[in-house]
Amino acid sequence: MSFFQNTCKPKGIGGKIMVNMMNSGHSSMAEWGFTHIEIAENNICLDIGCGGANVKKLLEKSPHGKVTGIDYSEISVEKSQKINKAEISNKRCKILQGNVMELPFENETFDVITAFETIYFWPDISGAFKQVYRVLKNTGTFMICNESNGENPKEEKWTKMIQGMKIYNSEQVKKSLKGAGFTDIKIHKNKKGWLCVVCKKDKEMLYQS
Repeated sequence: MSFFQNTCKPKGIGGKIMVNMMNSGHSSMAEWGFTHIEIAENNICLDIGCGGANVKKLLEKSPHGKVTGIDYSEISVEKSQKINKAEISNKRCKILQGNVMELPFENETFDVITAFETIYFWPDISGAFKQVYRVLKNTGTFMICNESNGENPKEEKWTKMIQGMKIYNSEQVKKSLKGAGFTDIKIHKNKKGWLCVVCKKDKEMLYQS
């Protein structure tokens, strides 16, 4: 397995190095993404594809709420548990190993769900978005944040280098979100080529549109 394959599912020593690199290297993008959503101090949040750093940010932004992180990589789960050890002990945080295609949560559990640099590796984003929709509370917010907006052909080299990776543009993401039932979809881009998509689960708005 190539070192860069660890971006998909970190394993072994290379995976540990990659998780550390992603936590630090994506911090600016994450901060940019967080400027596009509002998080209440008592929100119940979920971070899908967690390396730990954004779980920690969510805990800071919802000081009276709770945050769950989920990832299908054992290495990512271990790192996230280590970073958020104190809040896990305080029962404000849980880190689970699991698959986005079968989220192990009850319907309408979370106020906010985030996915940073991870939908590239979801085997079926339409199916995964339906899972996210299911576990998100009505009027809840789902945010996707990627460093690649799918508009730069040069970035396709990564899809050749990393098995199972697909880079989506904003229209592809928007279409799949609409298909899953999401409404009020907002697209944000910047000069760095980053993409942030924010949407709502609002059944009343869906019925009106």
